[in-house]
Amino acid sequence: MNRTTVKAIAVAAVTLIAVLGVAGQEAKAPYPKMAPLDQYLMADRNAEIALARSAAPASISRDATVAVLGPHGYETAVEGKNGFVCIVERAWMNRFDHPEYWNPKNRSPVCFNPPAARSVLPITYLRTKLVLAGKSKAEVSDSVNAAFAKKELPAVEPGAMCYMMSKYAYLTDDDGHNLAHLMFYTGTVDGAALGAGLPGSPVIVFKADPESVGGFLVGTGMWSDGTPAPLMSE
Repeated sequence: MNRTTVKAIAVAAVTLIAVLGVAGQEAKAPYPKMAPLDQYLMADRNAEIALARSAAPASISRDATVAVLGPHGYETAVEGKNGFVCIVERAWMNRFDHPEYWNPKNRSPVCFNPPAARSVLPITYLRTKLVLAGKSKAEVSDSVNAAFAKKELPAVEPGAMCYMMSKYAYLTDDDGHNLAHLMFYTGTVDGAALGAGLPGSPVIVFKADPESVGGFLVGTGMWSDGTPAPLMSE
């Protein structure tokens, strides 16, 4: 897996990336429009719960709240007790200009820690609700921007992070597995101060725009079940 692929996969797991010339690219995209809704839903509710839990080690995910995707948005399937929330995100949490924004095969397990569950997960819930209501990419972006401006979406809390360590993730047609990693939401980040992007460094900086979220991710080198996972390579 080369660095370019890793960065593309990592940014795709983040949910939160900019609108960049959507109209001109959609015609060439392999998924130019939303597929029928049932292609995004998982018929087996228990399978979705298990996939969501696979985002983090069992010591964390077994006591987490789990939400599954329904026809109108995410619904709580399991009430947890440790403040973490595990879900399976879909392709519309990619950047808005991503060619696989409507890819119905995308399944991205994420487990948010309590600060992220309170301050980052609401963005996923809102974007998903808007998509399932039939809103366009531009309308989703505008609505999320407006929600931030009106403070209907909270600022990212200190310590917000999430686990994305599932070996069963499918983020892109180019690679069936994502990089097993942890994401830290910190706002503006000085990548140079973290050594991000340097040869051998497991740190990748991400910046979301227009949504007011940024930070960095670090590869773990193992999947959530403890088995070895590939790290990025040159």
